[in-house]
Amino acid sequence: MNILILGSGGREHSLAWAVKQNPKCDRLIVAPGNAGIASIAECANIDILSGDAVATFAEENAIDFVIIGPEAPLAAGVADQLRAAGLTVFGPSQAAAQLEASKAFTKAICDAANAPTAAYARFTEAEPAKAYIREQGAPIVVKADGLAAGKGVIVAMNEQDALDAIDDMFGGEFGSAGAEVVIEEFMEGEEASYFILVDGENVLPIGTAQDHKRVGDGDTGPNTGGMGAYSPAPVLSDEIADKALNEIVIPTMREMAKQGMPYQGVLYAGLMIKDGQPRLVEYNCRFGDPECQVLMMRLGGQALDLMLACAEGRLDQVQAQWADDHAMTIVMASNGYPGAYEKGTVIRGLAALPETTDAYTFHAGTTESNGDITATGGRVLNITARGATLAEAHAKAYEMIKQIDWPEGFYRNDIGWRAL
Repeated sequence: MNILILGSGGREHSLAWAVKQNPKCDRLIVAPGNAGIASIAECANIDILSGDAVATFAEENAIDFVIIGPEAPLAAGVADQLRAAGLTVFGPSQAAAQLEASKAFTKAICDAANAPTAAYARFTEAEPAKAYIREQGAPIVVKADGLAAGKGVIVAMNEQDALDAIDDMFGGEFGSAGAEVVIEEFMEGEEASYFILVDGENVLPIGTAQDHKRVGDGDTGPNTGGMGAYSPAPVLSDEIADKALNEIVIPTMREMAKQGMPYQGVLYAGLMIKDGQPRLVEYNCRFGDPECQVLMMRLGGQALDLMLACAEGRLDQVQAQWADDHAMTIVMASNGYPGAYEKGTVIRGLAALPETTDAYTFHAGTTESNGDITATGGRVLNITARGATLAEAHAKAYEMIKQIDWPEGFYRNDIGWRAL
């Protein structure tokens, strides 16, 4: 098969790494890719937000299967255009991708499906939103309705922070994503990520993970796109996962189909768990980043078979084969992230790192310049390892990170602390 993956981050590097291990993969192209991806696949410079551009490229390169990595092309309707062109595609339609592209849409669907989630209110103007915050008090959660690259959620522990978040959102800090705001009750508990493949009719859970959103050790500082993750997540026991599937995911999927928007692709359910009861924090319509990295490290080559069965409506015929193992990924980010950071700094020491099915460094924001690997993004590397226990994966990953010479980068020292 000739396979095209859209995207350029650590998620897409890990998808490419897993797909490459499957003998069905003859030719692998990633668009646009990054410096790390270029070492295992062809990279192509095409506009991944243009369905026409992707469809033309796919036709010219005899592509059999397209895997859409990030949320932006899904929200732009690229999957619809590719299907219309006769391609087999992994990723939901533009209508179904609203589950991530609009927080207000998701709340309405959950209400209709009776899926347990946080109490909320929606606002398109600042003053009524502020009045609601004063009435509810803090802690409280303020969310930009649209896509904000993982940064449009403010967990405000005091009223002033919540009011400031309203000013930022309606003031344009998140662009059009903040034109509508959803304000939610603060849910206590432990958060975990649950990943389910859906083919329009069938659902197949493919794993759990826990992400670390805060920038600093001990879960301090501002929210980020994610500073590290591990899989499986012990807090998501089989019993709680079943409850989440039957009370949240399946009712949502039924409601989507009922409203004429059947879902096909991976569904990422962010869950808050307290006293054995899961409630929905958010849905994403693609693999989480950096959770994808630990899932792919554990799934390996079978990931391609599962995604293909999902795209072809055959999920009832496949099963995810899990080893009794654990994986951890640690994000190395540019100093200053998630605020302003310097670009173009040189990263050394990567050549000495292992590249096995148990230890691998996935690139997120990198490029190659005159033989040097340089940092181009906020989150730059994902140092990922697998072990028989989480402690073993943890030790391996932190040993790898010590070999990287990059003074302009930083990482958290406590990834996995809840489970460990």
